[in-house]
Amino acid sequence: MSKIFLEDVKIYAYHGVLPEENIIGTYYILNAEIHTDLWNAAESDDLNDTISYADINDIIHNEMKINSKLLEHVAGRIIAKIHESFEQISYIRLKITKTSPPMKGEMKGASIELEKSFLLGGSAENN
Repeated sequence: MSKIFLEDVKIYAYHGVLPEENIIGTYYILNAEIHTDLWNAAESDDLNDTISYADINDIIHNEMKINSKLLEHVAGRIIAKIHESFEQISYIRLKITKTSPPMKGEMKGASIELEKSFLLGGSAENN
């Protein structure tokens, strides 16, 4: 299996249930794992035979600009948009960490992770 990873993408955004989260904002760290066949690109050295991780990064940044109450909703949108743009993807796992959640105690962050498998041809299975 071939994989593309985007690791520790740091984005300032405004998500949360509390009103102040949508005003103040915080940093989010995103990690994506994408499964697709990369062997044509390994042989051809041609960008047209792969999925540009720059394009995936653009999708992540654009979707993070859209405020949501729940990180699950943000992750679901990102996964859907990535797959809509690249139907040759068979699996996506996305982890989003809110670095400063408004909760008691000291912590590195609070995270959610969604993953989805896709049958090649367009339909999907949730994992």
